[in-house]
Amino acid sequence: MLNQKRFGRLAWLWLSVLVFVLDQVTKVYFEDTLSLYQQIVLIPDYFSWTLAYNTGAAFSFLADADGWQRWFFAAIALVVSVVLVVWLKRLKSYETRLAIALALVLGGALGNLFDRVAYGHVIDFILVHWQNRWYFPAFNLADSAITLGAAMLVLDMFKPQKSAELSHD
Repeated sequence: MLNQKRFGRLAWLWLSVLVFVLDQVTKVYFEDTLSLYQQIVLIPDYFSWTLAYNTGAAFSFLADADGWQRWFFAAIALVVSVVLVVWLKRLKSYETRLAIALALVLGGALGNLFDRVAYGHVIDFILVHWQNRWYFPAFNLADSAITLGAAMLVLDMFKPQKSAELSHD
C-alpha cells in the first residue's frame, strides 16, 4: 500500500484510469457503430444512443468559434487535472469520499482532454430526451463521471465534520 503521508490518496488514481479507459472504449465503439447523428432508440421517448461531436465545452459552449477553443479547453483540462492530482495527494486517510469524487472528475477530464487533443472534438453518444419536444445535449461517460464527481464534491461541502476528523488536523 502507498505510504499515506507521502502519497495521500493517490491510490484512488485507479478509478481515474478506469473512467478514462471505459470512456475511450465506449467512444470508439459508438464512433465505429453509428454514423453522425444516427440514433438507436433504447427507451422510446426518453433514451437513445447517438453519435455527435462537440468542439465546444459543456452544452456546446463556444462550439462555433474558429478553432481556438480546442486548445483553450485542453489547457483548462490540463490545469484542472494537475490541480486534482495535487489535491488527491494532499488528502488525509479519512477523506475517502472526497478522493472518489476527485478521481471521477479527473478521469472524466482526462477522457475529454484526450478527445480534444487527438480529434479536435469530444465524442458524445448518450442522448436523453422527452418525446420529440425536448433534447438534453448529447454527452458521454466522461461527462457523467465529471457530473457525479462534482455532485459528490458539493455534497462533501455540506457534510458535518466528525470529531475524529477534526482531531486528525
